[in-house]
Amino acid sequence: QVHLVESGGGLVQPGGSLRLSCAASGFAFSSSPMRWYRQAPGKERELVAAIMSTGMTLNYAESVKGRFTISRDNGKNMVYLQMDSLKPEDTAVYYCYAPEDKGYWGQGTQVTVSS
Repeated sequence: QVHLVESGGGLVQPGGSLRLSCAASGFAFSSSPMRWYRQAPGKERELVAAIMSTGMTLNYAESVKGRFTISRDNGKNMVYLQMDSLKPEDTAVYYCYAPEDKGYWGQGTQVTVSS
């Protein structure tokens, strides 16, 4: 079975940093593009960042450009989201997504930015 497991979320003050991790298994991770999405309560889910199988970045949401960095380690089947200069509006559940077959989602990890 395909499994995507996010970790690294938590409570952080405005201006702080977090690094989210997504551990992937059950599919050909090294040949798959990967994405991070986020969703706040009552809000639509939005694409945050996408990365190609080669490690080339596809895109970032305009609201996070210059602050967030997506990366991957194909040898470890891991994708990361480094989040710097965090703002309260970054508060959301963050999801890892693999656009393979019918598409696969992780369970999500909560990020709360508050003083």
